[in-house]
Amino acid sequence: MLLVEDEAALLDLGKTILEDQGYKVLAAQSPLTALKLASDHAGPLDLLVTDVIMPEMNGRELNQAVIAARPGVKTLFMSGYPAELIAHHGVIDEGVNFLQKPFTAKVLASKVREVLDS
Repeated sequence: MLLVEDEAALLDLGKTILEDQGYKVLAAQSPLTALKLASDHAGPLDLLVTDVIMPEMNGRELNQAVIAARPGVKTLFMSGYPAELIAHHGVIDEGVNFLQKPFTAKVLASKVREVLDS
């Protein structure tokens, strides 16, 4: 999976949590780095877990670019802002897979499993 979070501490924590669950995690602190990782990675990419509000491009734009390169990838958006507020401003669509920050390790692991199984 590809984890994208512009806050270094949250990126490291998320990567550790997901790796502890047995996932192989490519981690990027910026959308442009994430796109390069997705492009260069030879193996499967089943899930994009991305922050919504980031420099360079937002999570929706990143998602569209990753899907263009890797059709079929599933996406889990996360943000400190409520989903309704972000959707209202057109940054994400209503009804997408969304995780509200802050969250626990258990909640992150559970939501990732739910999205992968959907």
